[in-house]
Amino acid sequence: MKKIEAIIRKTKFEDVKDALLEIDIEWFSYYDVRGVGKSRQGRIYRGVVYDTSSIERVLLSIIVRDKNVEKTVAAIQQAAQTGEIGDGRIFIISVDDAVRIRTGERGDIALYNAEQEIL
Repeated sequence: MKKIEAIIRKTKFEDVKDALLEIDIEWFSYYDVRGVGKSRQGRIYRGVVYDTSSIERVLLSIIVRDKNVEKTVAAIQQAAQTGEIGDGRIFIISVDDAVRIRTGERGDIALYNAEQEIL
């Protein structure tokens, strides 16, 4: 199992969510986050200079079976990419075990219902 964490633009969240649903990734968590990037510039909007060193983003947290890692990463990358600086990052982290609290099932079966075994 792997944990995929993706930090993406807020404006691309709906596109990424739809892309994940298309590949049958139906469960994930997301959080509004703020971060500091490389770019240190002020933006001018209606004559007022805004500091852009603190950037608002969305952090997606998804646990998937090993066989679903590449298609999940590809879906996120394709949906979140604008080609501009600040598109975000994707991190892939190993997960040793998972436990479904309700049934006590362990391992990757704890991620999905038994009838979804075809995933």
